[in-house]
Amino acid sequence: MKKKILSFVMAIAMMSTFAVGCGNTAAETVSETVAEESVTATSEASTLQTESTENTDVSAKPTTDRSGNEVTIPEEVNSIVSMAPSTTQILIDLGLGEKIVACDTYSCASYSDSLKADIPQFDMMTPDQEQIIALGADVVFTTGMSASHGDDVFAAVKEAGVCVLDIPSSASLQDISDDIRFIGAATSTSDAAEAIVKEMEATIEEISKIAATIPEEEKKTVLFELFTPSADAPTIYTCGSNTYINEMISLIGATNVAGEEADQWPALTEEAAVAMDPQVILTADMYTDDVINVILKMSGWENVSAIKDKAVYQIDNDTVNRPNHHVVSAMIEMAKDIYPDYYESFVDPFGTEDSKEQPAA
Repeated sequence: MKKKILSFVMAIAMMSTFAVGCGNTAAETVSETVAEESVTATSEASTLQTESTENTDVSAKPTTDRSGNEVTIPEEVNSIVSMAPSTTQILIDLGLGEKIVACDTYSCASYSDSLKADIPQFDMMTPDQEQIIALGADVVFTTGMSASHGDDVFAAVKEAGVCVLDIPSSASLQDISDDIRFIGAATSTSDAAEAIVKEMEATIEEISKIAATIPEEEKKTVLFELFTPSADAPTIYTCGSNTYINEMISLIGATNVAGEEADQWPALTEEAAVAMDPQVILTADMYTDDVINVILKMSGWENVSAIKDKAVYQIDNDTVNRPNHHVVSAMIEMAKDIYPDYYESFVDPFGTEDSKEQPAA
């Protein structure tokens, strides 16, 4: 089971781009959507997102999706199939939850309270294409993860003339902003999407300003792990260069010990990770029981600075691994764990903080 979960986690991390097509309605010219004003207060952003279904932008629909495929998006989008939890969360925050007529199983597990009761749900890797076609949705949002095994699992959906919009893996925070803007433009909610992006960008800017005040001698080195090594799976998967997680670590004023690795998601041996001597360990492992204490007691890690200082923290797996504006919440969580004196009073505009597991004394 643990190996199966690890394979799934890595599949998410290494999503690939796949070709998609759209329906046969007339294409409209691309134009750039400009928000009327930046909404910086959380209450204002929330209000705008709630009212987004009534806020129909007049700008033209995109003519290519985020994978660069030519698409023709219906003028009105009233029914949506969302096949990625990161996309589903964006749609909900845009006020479009009621328009989602089906989703992937992970979206349903995470966001059922914001979706219609008993909507159809499909396996992300092997969706029932006939059932998706039968729904008659205006658009189907897909993710590169569905194509990670090399097969086009939505080929029949596209052949049936359904508009399929692909959003590949986001490698940067800018990619995430562009994804949100694309979804907003595709669903005629660009003003609300721009408000979310502006809130995200403003928060990141505030974090960066605080990071700039941290003296060089106080800056920490960090190992981020997707999964805790064990006898069955001894390899440590972490974030290397060209990942938004590496970018977030840097922006809060820390240094990713694997940040110079060429691979986006390098596989490290325990010996290599120990030799990096991180001052902080961040884990997104939500499957190992009592994970912090497991890490603190790992054999051979006794002299690692993070272990000696008990500087091991668990970051919510869903928040950090689902590329949308809520990664800012993970970024704030990281910042408060690593530099509590600098970020203690920082307010998260995109969610509430949950109590976290603490290491044993």
